[in-house]
Amino acid sequence: MLFRELLNVFRSKETLDECFAEFDEMLAHAEWMFDRANEALKDRDKIGELADPLYERDRSINRLLRSIRGHIIRHLQINPGSDVPASLALISVARDAERIGDYCKNVFEVARFYRQPFHVARYHEPLEDIRTRVKTLFAEVRDAFRRTDAKAAEVAIGKGRDLRTLCDAIIEQLLRDETNIETHEAVAYSLLARHYKRVAAHLSNICTALLGRVEDMDFHRKTKRHEGT
Repeated sequence: MLFRELLNVFRSKETLDECFAEFDEMLAHAEWMFDRANEALKDRDKIGELADPLYERDRSINRLLRSIRGHIIRHLQINPGSDVPASLALISVARDAERIGDYCKNVFEVARFYRQPFHVARYHEPLEDIRTRVKTLFAEVRDAFRRTDAKAAEVAIGKGRDLRTLCDAIIEQLLRDETNIETHEAVAYSLLARHYKRVAAHLSNICTALLGRVEDMDFHRKTKRHEGT
């Protein structure tokens, strides 16, 4: 059975409605963190005021992940053998949402530790475009998951794949660049490309769950990691 079909069955049980609300809340917090982390990159004067709220959002994401796990464990204890594939799949995508929060923290840490302006347009401008497209991807993934929309999920996966390719190209260009670029600035560009890539990858993983068969999910995700996505 396709995961999206299991999700529709799973959602019909009122006791588990909260799991899906909490998962969407995790993604909402992660999106907020992504926006604020990138805001700090543009305005370093805001780093101090953004730090505590950003890390509190991350703690909220962690609490929601634990809550989802708790709901599912209790559900399976009361209904042994019931909805196990969907239960495991939901825990898996919730873990993706938690990892997105971690990478948003990483973006914020670039803003904290690299305090110089971004000078090199051939890196800064493509990264700005990637940032804008990742921001859009958050909304598309949340909508696809809410509606268990396979077509929307497939579109989002394609966009995530394109973003990962663009991030890889920036990293490769940096490694091959023989022009005079400050080391600390090159490191900042490389880290941002890597962090944006991982956010896009985890958003794609969430949508991939809507397309694949539940029994293939773990294999598919491991294959993706092996390929470096």
